[in-house]
Amino acid sequence: MLHAATAARRPVGWQDWNMLIREVSAGTWIDPDTGKPAEVPFKTVIIEDSVRGGEAEFVAGAMPAASYAVVADSDTYDALGYAVARSLGGRATTVVLDHPHADETAVRDLRERTRHADAVIAVGSGTINDLCKYATFLDGKEYSVFGTAPSMNGYTSTTASITLDNGLKTTLPAHAGKGVFLDIEVSANAPQYLIAAGFGDSLCRATAQVDWYFSHVMLKTAYATSPYVLQEADEEAMLARSAGLGRREHDAIGYLHRILTLGGFGISATGMSHPGSMGEHQISHWIDSFAGDRHPGTVHGQQVGVSSVTMARLQEIILASETAPRIRPTLFDEADIRRRYPAAAVEHCLVASRAKVLDAAQADLFNAQLEQAWPELRRVLQRMSVPSATLADHIRAAGGGATPAEIGIDRDLYRDAVRYSKEMRNRYSMLDLAADMGVLEQFIEEEC
Repeated sequence: MLHAATAARRPVGWQDWNMLIREVSAGTWIDPDTGKPAEVPFKTVIIEDSVRGGEAEFVAGAMPAASYAVVADSDTYDALGYAVARSLGGRATTVVLDHPHADETAVRDLRERTRHADAVIAVGSGTINDLCKYATFLDGKEYSVFGTAPSMNGYTSTTASITLDNGLKTTLPAHAGKGVFLDIEVSANAPQYLIAAGFGDSLCRATAQVDWYFSHVMLKTAYATSPYVLQEADEEAMLARSAGLGRREHDAIGYLHRILTLGGFGISATGMSHPGSMGEHQISHWIDSFAGDRHPGTVHGQQVGVSSVTMARLQEIILASETAPRIRPTLFDEADIRRRYPAAAVEHCLVASRAKVLDAAQADLFNAQLEQAWPELRRVLQRMSVPSATLADHIRAAGGGATPAEIGIDRDLYRDAVRYSKEMRNRYSMLDLAADMGVLEQFIEEEC
């Protein structure tokens, strides 16, 4: 689907941002792991230099409805929301949220304010998209999104990050947008911290892949190459334009939107968030869930940028040794965990932690298997890696921060997140490995 006004504005030599995206959405891209077409629930995903003048036609092609609620905050309404609502005329009402947070209270409020509409259109990025995605999922309504910042891969995710009434931030099942429309021109004018946040979120590819593949080899967890094949051609192009992100250059924003979109496709195709969410994301989730009053107001992608540098540094220290790491039986202190977390989160953390406990016999077997696998495993993991200093340079070039201090996170809070975040999920990362090796505290003291 292409609006005539959009086509008319395209200059000779314009960049087709949607070629691979169309193949995946149409089911013609072959998954290298299965030899079959990859399946994703997103059928209309369009990255355009500008969507201006074509908003109503984009919506009609993806999500025809008798009435719409256009949901934005004050900033995203000014950026694009007013144009979307105006294009739909009398079929649309506008809901402008006041400094929204993606929590269950806001979800309930949004469901009430959009109850009259047949379908919902989100205009915004992380918070607005998650609220609309989850509220419409609960209500059985369709939704679409006009993205206003390249700040995360959630536009093409079927989950929503929502803070529960008990204060725990979690990922909840939701559904796919009927239409995802990403405007590069609007996104280039987004706040710089959101552009850097999206870049930071995309950089976790390397650290997540290292963690995930290590877990696959050692613990026989599932693994797929397709998410990384989808992104590999664009990753180099995007990194080459990190400074362009800092200057808000059009093509740099386009590449960032595309790699984030393809990252979301990879998660949808595998049915798991592991391809882009391992140790580095656990650190960020821990901060969001348990920082309380110490939280500085940073967004998820900013935190993941910093935690990706941290995880890359931990991984390169471990991988620098030609001798295989050796672990000890896991130290598991239930009373300590119960003291650390609010009652609503304790059982979740206990279940996640228990799933990764290795007793003496299991630790001995782990060590024997790792010693045998280490030479080849180490080479494979090093090829997957990006040096921590390189990641830090790129994040700073894009206008972001590469250390906790550079994004305003208290050092002790960040150290706690690195120390304890492995207790939140049952995914085995190199945070768990370092803890079982007995070197995590030293790493935190020296590197965090």
